[in-house]
Amino acid sequence: MFKKRKFSIVLIILISIIPLLDLFHAGLPITHDGQDHVARIANFYQNLKEGVLIPRWAGNLNWGYGHPILMFLYPLPSYTASFFHVIGFSLVDSIKLVFGISFILSGISMYLWAKDQFGEAEGLLASLLYMFAPYRFIDLYVRGAIGEHFAFVFSPLVLYFLLRLSKNNSYFNFLGGSLSLAGLILSHNAISLMFLPIIIFYSFYLYISSKNKKLVIEIPSVFILGFSFSAFFWFPGFLEGKYTLRNIVTKGGYIYHFIDLKSLLYGKWSFGGSGSFSIQLGLANMVLSAISLVSIFHFLKKRKPLFLFLIFLIVYSLFSVFIMVYESNFLWKKFLILQNFQFPWRFLSILVFTTSVLGAVSIVFLNRKLKYFILFFLIFLILFLNRNYWHAKGYLVREETFFTKVYNGTTDTGESAPVWSVRFMEKAPNKSLEVIEGKAYPKELKRTSVEHLYEIKADSKARIRENTLYFPGWKVYVDGKEAPIEFQDPKNRGLITFFIEPGIHNVKLKFGETKVRGLANTISLFSLIFIAILFLVNKKINVFKAKN
Repeated sequence: MFKKRKFSIVLIILISIIPLLDLFHAGLPITHDGQDHVARIANFYQNLKEGVLIPRWAGNLNWGYGHPILMFLYPLPSYTASFFHVIGFSLVDSIKLVFGISFILSGISMYLWAKDQFGEAEGLLASLLYMFAPYRFIDLYVRGAIGEHFAFVFSPLVLYFLLRLSKNNSYFNFLGGSLSLAGLILSHNAISLMFLPIIIFYSFYLYISSKNKKLVIEIPSVFILGFSFSAFFWFPGFLEGKYTLRNIVTKGGYIYHFIDLKSLLYGKWSFGGSGSFSIQLGLANMVLSAISLVSIFHFLKKRKPLFLFLIFLIVYSLFSVFIMVYESNFLWKKFLILQNFQFPWRFLSILVFTTSVLGAVSIVFLNRKLKYFILFFLIFLILFLNRNYWHAKGYLVREETFFTKVYNGTTDTGESAPVWSVRFMEKAPNKSLEVIEGKAYPKELKRTSVEHLYEIKADSKARIRENTLYFPGWKVYVDGKEAPIEFQDPKNRGLITFFIEPGIHNVKLKFGETKVRGLANTISLFSLIFIAILFLVNKKINVFKAKN
């Protein structure tokens, strides 16, 4: 069994390298968001380099006025890219590594789960369908959607560890399930919300089908630990989103992004924006999912709980299709949380997963020889059908400093901009700090992403503007004492202004944690401590068993 699994994983890796060959080309593949992701991660890495373990403020974005986008930007891909960068890869190569490795790992994680749930050949087929669905290459080579692309690793991995936990109540399986759930949340908040119903329903299936009574405690514990560990990201992002233009920018925007049902069947490949690029489901995924409707009913007599789970996948697939078409507009209007997803076609991520699973089920009741004959035929067919989709439009070659210095943009559509500021700055400030009233002479002493130090000599009472956007967490200290901040002056909209008295003053502006962020950090820290304690307890138990 181990040799068979090892062979399958090697096969998945070899096949998955084929569509990644364009990543070996010098430069960054030209995509919708690729360049912006490099700039974001450059700011993320700069924070880490300066000792900020949870980066929330991008000091060089938005023409140097700074931006809170890192608070709302899925951090796990950025941590991963930062790791590659710190060991010597350029920022661009680090991001290409994230794209490439996550593509391979997504195939392996789907194989591991589907193999244990349905069988060896089914696991291989599910893996290939999952990796080679056309939408995966939209994320990779058209949109450059690094978070969404990264999340595909964890969707099946959560189910894999939950399945293992139902068979063996081990520390490894419990921790694997919790960290996989946290990884999904930290990879992409919207995708994790979309996928949550599948995780919940699968948990019910495992509880019903398994004789393991401990699951009634362990599965909820997996959810609690997973959400707690990732709380440093999702908790402030959820509660402090009210300080941004998110609800204003995203309100009603979905209406322009509904799809035509025909485009799910086929669409001309394009590198254009939403409405232009193909959102086809993929011929192999569609045909095999249709065939699976016959196979599924074989589970009705022998494995009724699994039959119900597969029926749920079909229902959820149909819901995902419905939510992408204009006829679902009444739901988007009524449930405003949907509008935060921005693009109805984003639910195609769910269809990639569900059709890959259903497609694998289509061969589950065939005899072994026929099953493997069809499998290898499908491997070549899938590669042939997708051969034109895994190529980059072109390559962007920039010096590293283009991304590490002041970046002339916000890298988003304005949804993360502070609600009291303008949506986009249009030019760089003349200076980091300016005197807008009175007479004073500032001198910059130190500047990091989250701390700006000045010495200011004032001949009279003066009003100072620091050309940084205000967001909760920014504070001004004059000679060690906190000074009042004004940031809603129409003439200095969203920028930090404050007064100083005559004399020579040391002024510090610092971006720190709010109470909400502090609480979230504490929850995540206690979760980490809990994991460490479990590890030590488990290790002692294993040592005790070994001795006896």
